[in-house]
Amino acid sequence: MKIGFVGVGIMGRPMAGHLQAAGHELLLVKHRSDLPAELLDGGASVLESLEELATAADLVILMLPDTPDVEAALFGTNGLATGLRSGTVIVDMSSIDPIATRRFAKQIEALGCRYVDAPVSGGEVGAKAASLTIMCGATTESFDTVRPILDLMGKSITRVGDVGAGQVAKVANQIIVALNIEAVAEALLFATKAGVDPAMVRQALMGGFASSRVLEVHGQRMIDRTFAPGFRIGLHQKDLNLALVSARTLGMALPNTALAQQLFSACVARGGQDWDHSGMVRALEALAGCEVGAPNASVAPALSDNAHDVALSERIEC
Repeated sequence: MKIGFVGVGIMGRPMAGHLQAAGHELLLVKHRSDLPAELLDGGASVLESLEELATAADLVILMLPDTPDVEAALFGTNGLATGLRSGTVIVDMSSIDPIATRRFAKQIEALGCRYVDAPVSGGEVGAKAASLTIMCGATTESFDTVRPILDLMGKSITRVGDVGAGQVAKVANQIIVALNIEAVAEALLFATKAGVDPAMVRQALMGGFASSRVLEVHGQRMIDRTFAPGFRIGLHQKDLNLALVSARTLGMALPNTALAQQLFSACVARGGQDWDHSGMVRALEALAGCEVGAPNASVAPALSDNAHDVALSERIEC
């Protein structure tokens, strides 16, 4: 197939590479920054505009940061909608507003084309390994059409429901991931403050019920102090905002999601918008006055029976 790919950044670049390696013809559009050399060397064609790309492609994939970016790519001046041929399939793999997604789909379907929302989870590691989790909102027919393409980029691929359902699932995913990062950060910071090696605590917990992918990958990032982005805090902050706005529309509370959002905001205030989202731990470290794994971090009394009794008596007096 001729596949147009819009958004070849941290995630999109390896995803597009898998399609190219499988023998599909990759179509890109000129951008303000240089396009990835490996895709160009692999034979990707570069077109002048999104309109031209839409005219040439059998299927177009979007992997963009936010809802306005997707809307601009679809419906902006010389956007995809102006060049689409009847029958072309749009697959939006960005993480955006579910309500806007349904609106975009109606506009694209009115042009005689099909629309699939297929946001992903797995970060840069999953994108490179073609092991992404992909959550789809589509008709059964459209899902069956794009499934062979999605299989080249992911391992767990699920049609959740009709258009928009994939984005709802992704928002739910981002809630769970953010709260897991916060829990792992608190646990490793607690271990450090108590004078215990957080690396050994992580190793012990990996064999029990507390084990998780976040503890495995991001727990190690926190210990190693490696916050180069696999998934940026600014993007996760955006996803939690989608969750909170949607929750308000649905008339429900997401209290812990709001807390995670505030911790991300604290990181952004310290210049951490482009940190990996595991960098949320830095906001908690600022509150605790120490870093995960820092030597001699404990400034509290040793965790002895006597210290526990003193702390308990103080709580009773209060």
